[in-house]
Amino acid sequence: MEEMKDVILEYVIQEYLEDEDEEITYDTPLISGGIVDSFSMVSLKRFLENKYNISIPDDKATPEAFDTVNKIVVLIKQFIN
Repeated sequence: MEEMKDVILEYVIQEYLEDEDEEITYDTPLISGGIVDSFSMVSLKRFLENKYNISIPDDKATPEAFDTVNKIVVLIKQFIN
């Protein structure tokens, strides 16, 4: 579980943080905090689907479900066999 959180957190840091000194945690608001926008959320969803070999239905890929790393992990676990 921690490994999944770390993978997602590292991806968000690499792809979406402009200030590399900015620190984020598993509970940092990504969407409501302005780190990930709606376009970036689509690329994050695609990354997660490819990384974990899952398909996340669009109706489950809500801004609320993608707002923190912890919430993303909860979402992903619903689709991992």
